[in-house]
Amino acid sequence: MAVAEGMKSHTKYLVFDTKKRREYIRLTDDVKDFLDESGIKEGFILVSAMHITAGVYINDWENGLIKDIDEWLEKLAPVNPDYHHHNTGEDNGDAHLKRILINHQVMVPVTEGKLDLGPWEQIFYAEFDGQRKKRVILKAIGI
Repeated sequence: MAVAEGMKSHTKYLVFDTKKRREYIRLTDDVKDFLDESGIKEGFILVSAMHITAGVYINDWENGLIKDIDEWLEKLAPVNPDYHHHNTGEDNGDAHLKRILINHQVMVPVTEGKLDLGPWEQIFYAEFDGQRKKRVILKAIGI
């Protein structure tokens, strides 16, 4: 796809191994480094999980809140052997539902060469069926 004159685009894939089935990984510094690499001063960065059992969200980096989010997701989409998805031989129906609740991506504004996040906002990758290699795509578009 052509980018309008003066516009730039930059893409990078973050690859990492998750250690637990459910895990919350802070990506803010990775996204800041990516912004620096991109050279974009005004625009947006898309941060998107490339797995159907993971999501990306923005919230406070506070351990109690992360635990609250995890417990809330578990109440809404509990680990349960009775999901129809499990009839396929899978055991991760809850992970697919948790991803819908968290969402799979966020768009972060870039202003004057900086991530334009609120004072407590941090970017997180939320894993719900981990313990293997995972990817996140970062895509910056701007000037």
